[in-house]
Amino acid sequence: MGDIFRGTEAIAGGDLTEYALRRWYQPIFRDVYVPKRHAATVLDRTHGAWLWSRRRAVITGVAASTLHGAEWVDDDVPIELLLNYTHPPRGIVARNETTADDETMRIGKRAVTTPARTAFDLGRHLERGQALARLDALMRARPFSVEDVMLLDKRYPGARGVRRLRELLPLVDGGAMSPRETRLRLLFIDAGFPTPTTQIPVVDERGRHVRTLDMGWEEFKVAAEYDGDQHRTDRVQYVKDLRVWPILQRLGWDVTRVIKEDRDGDVIARTRSAMVARGWKP
Repeated sequence: MGDIFRGTEAIAGGDLTEYALRRWYQPIFRDVYVPKRHAATVLDRTHGAWLWSRRRAVITGVAASTLHGAEWVDDDVPIELLLNYTHPPRGIVARNETTADDETMRIGKRAVTTPARTAFDLGRHLERGQALARLDALMRARPFSVEDVMLLDKRYPGARGVRRLRELLPLVDGGAMSPRETRLRLLFIDAGFPTPTTQIPVVDERGRHVRTLDMGWEEFKVAAEYDGDQHRTDRVQYVKDLRVWPILQRLGWDVTRVIKEDRDGDVIARTRSAMVARGWKP
């Protein structure tokens, strides 16, 4: 018996008594238990949801992307399963959708959608910005073929959300280092800027690496950097940033630094001004 198990199976197998189950374990889904005081992670909950389905479901969506290695997933996200079940417990989303044999694979003993099918489901079922962030994270962790996803679009032409999926696929970029960076890139695209390049390496006059910029437009030497919390809490990173900005300016780069509290309109205005000054014609 592992740390995540079905209570009825543990009792039937003689591993636990009903008293011990109630005394030492807590349920995360109906008849699925973990030790008390254990904070269930998204991987724990994904495995628990699969056990709840009596090992019949196919794991998909954000949970599947996590199993494929995608990062930046909160532990309390709903676990999406491909399963014909009308009223799943809270925390589980059951979708009665068709899958072919080439759309699933095994990770351990669990049936999981392939990266392409996972992308197909992410792009259809999530809100636009969230979907692109999850697609970026999946592409970064487990690169998938956009062409393979489009083949699924042709296989299921009437599937829910395919129009949004078609819009998002050309925008997917595994270079995004966080959902915040994806959001910033989408902000620029929606504002009419050319699609920015991600992870731009900058070298100095001697060919030494100076910095890899989050995103930007090399033709105009304009870039944007999202400063997350690590820039505030990590002293080493803070000192490194202080030293690198003058070098980037000397090399001709105009970098818009963005923090969470910035207003979208201000970010667009600052970046537009820099781009126009470098010759961009909106």
